[in-house]
Amino acid sequence: MMDYRITINEEDKVTKVQQIANQMIQDIEKGILKRNAQVASINEFSRAHHVARETVEKAYKILRKDGYLVSVPGKGNFVEKGPGSMVKILMILNKMSPYKKEVYEAFIEELGDRAQVHLEIHHYNPKIFRDIIHDNQGKYHYYVIMPHFYSGTDENEYLDVLKSISPNELVILDKEINLKGAFISVFQDFEMDIFEAMDKNAGLFAKYKSISVIFPENNHHPFEITSGVKKFCDHFEKDFDVLSDINQVEISKGKCFITLTEIDLATLIKKLRATNFIQGIDVGIVSFNETVFKELLEITVVSTDFSAMGSRAAKMIIDKKFKQVRNSFNFIKRASL
Repeated sequence: MMDYRITINEEDKVTKVQQIANQMIQDIEKGILKRNAQVASINEFSRAHHVARETVEKAYKILRKDGYLVSVPGKGNFVEKGPGSMVKILMILNKMSPYKKEVYEAFIEELGDRAQVHLEIHHYNPKIFRDIIHDNQGKYHYYVIMPHFYSGTDENEYLDVLKSISPNELVILDKEINLKGAFISVFQDFEMDIFEAMDKNAGLFAKYKSISVIFPENNHHPFEITSGVKKFCDHFEKDFDVLSDINQVEISKGKCFITLTEIDLATLIKKLRATNFIQGIDVGIVSFNETVFKELLEITVVSTDFSAMGSRAAKMIIDKKFKQVRNSFNFIKRASL
């Protein structure tokens, strides 16, 4: 008999009977509970999960009625059905950008015809996120979530929502989240990613005395990016600052700028072209996240591998590998540095 546990939410409006039945149905359809596997007896389940014997008995009755369990006299209860032919997945992104589109398309491609994926956007708003989960609880086998929210959002606003999802149904993308249980996560370590990328290419930054991060106000990028750049500057004794308004930036020789948005990058290039300084020689430019626009303009880029993030998360769902892994990160050297 396998060691199998579910999560019962005492505050959920759904009865404990239905919670037990729903989670076991989900796990049978996902293949976590395999066909012909023996499940815990009513008494064993009752003791392990601290619920009344009558509650477990009613849940098992539902499962037998719906054909998910079969009772063998003198032996116990066994899983009757195999996994469903189509896994149902809800992907919830903070926004749909070219980068998120890469994640989504790689995720879909890796899954192939194994799954049906629905997409929702929470627009950085924890209240919209809460409503999406509330309206879809129990309807999907997996919930794939990018938990990026407004700057200043209380972590508990979205952590409480994430905790309401069974860990073996949860897939976290892009951001590292500290939660209990065995769940899937493919995350960026924003501080170490930028630091390691710059450190491995330190020679390219040698001609610049100072490095400035253009970090506009009301921006949803993680502040850990600036921490990583500052760590690099401290290590190599370079001046460092964070600038919120691109229009107030002064171009001077020996400066390197790191931009996070395309509008700031475009404005910076325009300002640089109004001077006599040469891009990549007198003034350096590095941008966050790859686009065709940056490739055409020969802009050096530091970027997580978004396609790898999507395909790796999908593969972990297929292989049922419930663990947290750091995503690969790229440094693309071009003429701007």
